[in-house]
Amino acid sequence: MARTPSVGKKTSGTKTSGGSGSAAKPRKRARQTAAVAADPATGGLAKTASEGASSRRPGRPPGASRGAEQRNRLLDAALVLFARQGIVDTTLGEIAREAGFTPAMMHYYFKTREQLLDVLIDERIGPLRAGLGVPFQEHADDPVAAITQLAQRMVRGAVEHPWFPSLWVREVISDSGLLRQRMHERFGDTNQKMSLAAIERWQKEGLLNAALEPSLMFVTLLGLTVLPLATSKLWRNDPKRRQVGGDEIARHAVALLTQGIGPKKAQ
Repeated sequence: MARTPSVGKKTSGTKTSGGSGSAAKPRKRARQTAAVAADPATGGLAKTASEGASSRRPGRPPGASRGAEQRNRLLDAALVLFARQGIVDTTLGEIAREAGFTPAMMHYYFKTREQLLDVLIDERIGPLRAGLGVPFQEHADDPVAAITQLAQRMVRGAVEHPWFPSLWVREVISDSGLLRQRMHERFGDTNQKMSLAAIERWQKEGLLNAALEPSLMFVTLLGLTVLPLATSKLWRNDPKRRQVGGDEIARHAVALLTQGIGPKKAQ
């Protein structure tokens, strides 16, 4: 008598459709594919919610520190390029490449150059600019101390932020600088008027040389402090001037401002 094949047992040339067969593999792969999602910031694959929860440290938002680091790298790259070649001649794509990212990454954080510039003013340039106004507030009745401290702050700001000298000369001192225009739109000229008023008041009170031109004071300070640092690359091969750094520039500026060019008088 012929035997009847058992249920679920393989027959010649065919496979059963059980849970461990070939039909189950596509469903498994589909579930794995659905479990991951694209990371909008990196374009990579994110972990599933259960995997992320198991590996994430308590109290730390997923990707928060990485996003902040990437954003800061883009801001740093923008300042470097703006100082090197100007704002108008710099594209968002160039900034992304300078930071080591793709243009898509740049557009994820900043949609336009104007938006990027506003963020730079708020987070990097604005605080530096505000710090330069502190000496006039702290030494309202001592112009020598105020102007001396302002010169020192300019030098310190230029040393701590290497992009500052070139960017300021290229984009702020120049009448056609885009940064100058943008900052004027944002802040107006209130601080400038207050500084000029303070200088004029000091002159009337006999605390400051009456022969000084108030409108040239800030430009003069820039020329004594920021300009030497902005042009330092031009005299790297000079055996004398290449040794000059921030400390020497600040000392020179303060001495010239407070003592002039004559010999120091005996006390």
